[in-house]
Amino acid sequence: MNAAGLVVITGATRGLGRAMVAEFSRRGWTVAGCGRNPVAVTELARQFPEPHRFDPVDVRDDAAVRQWAETVMGRLGAPDLLLNNAAVINRLAPLWELSAQEFDLVIDVNIKGVTNVIRHFVPAMIRRGRGVIVNFSSGWGRSVDAQVAPYCATKWAIEGLTRALAEELPRGLAAVALNPGIIHTDMLESCFGSSAAAYPPPETWARSAVPFLLKLGPSHNGQSLTAPGA
Repeated sequence: MNAAGLVVITGATRGLGRAMVAEFSRRGWTVAGCGRNPVAVTELARQFPEPHRFDPVDVRDDAAVRQWAETVMGRLGAPDLLLNNAAVINRLAPLWELSAQEFDLVIDVNIKGVTNVIRHFVPAMIRRGRGVIVNFSSGWGRSVDAQVAPYCATKWAIEGLTRALAEELPRGLAAVALNPGIIHTDMLESCFGSSAAAYPPPETWARSAVPFLLKLGPSHNGQSLTAPGA
């Protein structure tokens, strides 16, 4: 994609999401994003005013996602890039020690949330005949580790969901699963503790990842990709 257009980013208020907002904006792209924390959303909107748009949305809520999609596309059109970045991770514990509620939260955000966003944005992209959907996976979507079984399960699911979605898309569109690599975020700190500081911050990651994302197109449909430097 050579010309600037619209990128939609879930989980836009923290970590990778916020870094991507800044980098896409710097490159002249219009960004529409969402996050669960209304205060953080308001702060982001103040930093990146119109034509950008940011809304408080819980991606687990299908009706809320539908309303958000209708509002965004009613004002800005269908996205050129749809980045399903919103995700949570379970507290570190063996699977049998995690409650049903803890497990459900990870499943609902990381799988159902992605599907809700696809359900309400992708039909408009299909009607227009172009666009790229990037579903954020993980190294733990292609490998496993102890004490993060729910998170691993969701990211493995994202890999399969994305490949199946790619089979369903018409020519001109693409769906890819992206392993962003290991970046120093709050999520990484919950797993790695102080060792997380040894990894690059989101802002550094975004400077190389965003140009990579902008090069994606129909030829990448169905691929499982890894961000540069991961």
